[in-house]
Order: sequence, then structure tokens, then C-alpha cells
Amino acid sequence: MPANKNALIRYKTIDKCLRNHYRRWTLEDLVDACSDALYEMEGIDKGVSVRTIQSDIQTMRSDKLGYNAPIEVYDHKYYRYTDEEYSIMDMPLSENDCNVLQEAIDMLRQLEGFEQFAEIADVVGRLQDKLSITRNNRKPIIHFDSVPNLKGIRLLTPLYNYIVQKQTLRIMYQSFSARQPVEYILCPYLLKEFRNRWFIFGSKASNLQLYNLALDRIVSVEPIEIPFRENPNFDSEHFFDDVLGVSKNINNTPRRIVFWANEEQSNYIRTKPIHPSQQIIKEDPEDGSCTFSIEVVINFEMYSIFMSYGPGVKILQPRNVRAYMYDKLKQAMHLYEEEGKGEAKE
Repeated sequence: MPANKNALIRYKTIDKCLRNHYRRWTLEDLVDACSDALYEMEGIDKGVSVRTIQSDIQTMRSDKLGYNAPIEVYDHKYYRYTDEEYSIMDMPLSENDCNVLQEAIDMLRQLEGFEQFAEIADVVGRLQDKLSITRNNRKPIIHFDSVPNLKGIRLLTPLYNYIVQKQTLRIMYQSFSARQPVEYILCPYLLKEFRNRWFIFGSKASNLQLYNLALDRIVSVEPIEIPFRENPNFDSEHFFDDVLGVSKNINNTPRRIVFWANEEQSNYIRTKPIHPSQQIIKEDPEDGSCTFSIEVVINFEMYSIFMSYGPGVKILQPRNVRAYMYDKLKQAMHLYEEEGKGEAKE
């Protein structure tokens, strides 16, 4: 890739000039053309030096960017392409180029829930068409978790805009356990995705208490003429550094969680840490088990993650976290015991 956008503008301008075979191009002509292009496209009025254009020509001639442009000097003064059909815009994509571009397209498609990226979606479509022409179609090699027609996804664009505009909102919200919607007068700060669900974080306008609301439980949203208030204690960049999932209040502090994992789960947890703070405390060479620690806020998502490991992981500290896990797993065990008794009677 070119070092920057200005370099790309110069390469394309030189290419355009040299494809015009009805005019002779001196080095000074190319300097003037590139200076004009940079002024027109980027508002840069300081011009381009002769040395810069000479360097650009050498770069275009080389394989550094894959151009290998057949640029020659004739009559000791003028520049042209020896191949009149050549253009850097007609370069075929290499297999590696196609693979990189396809992966980028697959990733960009994950933004389709936002109307702000409608133009990108159009560009992505054109890139996909270009790839289809350049290479044989292949099945995707990257797959992202997604839930088509996810409830609440239509709110992403308006909520995004309200956050940008620092607009206070009246949100009617009905949790799974509530019979009726509840009103929130919220100053919105951040949208966050977790396990294919979207959440909006914001503070109550009256007292700056922080809330996170799932978009799929929002009944209605409307702007309201109440002054927007920033929460000085909410740092959207680092708020989630010590949390698994989305459940956290401003005054929550992380705890040191110590847990044991058998050999099978230890191998997995080593390569895919539960949290960036994860450390290995002890390794047992006899059975391959390990004792780990992480420092996170204790929340529902943390418990869910540890429960997902089943009998392969055991919480050691703190005692209250260990006790909570014991009670929940005991309740689960009773469910299976009752089911087993019913099957035995049949």
C-alpha cells in the first residue's frame, strides 16, 4: 500500500498523464499536474518538489507496490509508457490481494446494522463484484456470529446519532421480569455489543446514576428537552477493562478470582485467557492441572463463563464466589436427579 493518501493521488495523476499519448510530458509537467491534483482534492497549496516526483516514478517502475510500470525517458526529456495499454489502474489482483480483500469485505459486512455505513455497504458490494470478476467464487473462510433481524437492531442508528449529538432521551424500557415499561430519562454515552446483544450505557439525568439497557427490551425512544449531562466517572475507553460482559456499576471494584482447571481446560484457558489480567499461579506436572487468577468485577456474566466449563474448573477464592457456584451447580444437579427418577419410573 502507498505510504499515504497524497502519494496515491500523485501515482494516479502521473498514471493519468502518461496514458495521454497526445501530449509530451516533461518532469516539470508532471510536477505541475500533481500539484494541481493535490490542491483540487486535498486543498494542499504548497506544491510538489521535483525530487518527490522523481521518487514516485522510481517507485512506480519498481515492484515495491507491484506496479512495475514501463516508464521510459525519450528524447532526453519526456516521459511515457512503453506499453500504450498499460495503467496502474488495470493491474490484476494477486491471489494474496484477493484473500486479504475478501477478509476485509467479510468484516465490513458486520457493520450493516448502522445506516451510517450505507455508503460503505455500497463500496463493499462493488468490491465484491470486482473480486467475482477477478477470481473464481469461493465459499467464505471467515464467519462471524450474527443474529439476523435481531430485535432492537433498528435502534442502533438513532441511538448512535443521539450519542453524537449529546441528546438527552426519554426511554420506555421493559425488562424480562417487568409487567409494564419503566421510564428512563437518560443521557446516553456508549453502545456496546456482547454475545449478539446490543446495550446502551448512559446516566440518569437527575442524579447521574449509570444504567445499561438492552436494546431488545426498549419499547420507545424520543429526544427530550432536558440538558445533557456528562458523567465524569464514566470513562468509555477503560470502563470495561476489568469486567467480563456488560454488567458493571461505576462504584464496582475488581476482585481477585482464583480458580483451578483440569488438564483439558487448562490447555484451552492458557491459549484463550478468560480475561487479560489472567495469570498462572501454579502448575501441577503430575495431572497437568493449573491454578489461575484473574482480577474482574463479579457479575452474572462472570458466573456464566465459569459455569460453561462444567466439571473442568473450580473456583477457589473468594469464598462467597465459591459458595455461589456451589449452590447454583447443586441446583442444576438436582434438576438432573429429578429427571433421572422420572425416567426410572417409566
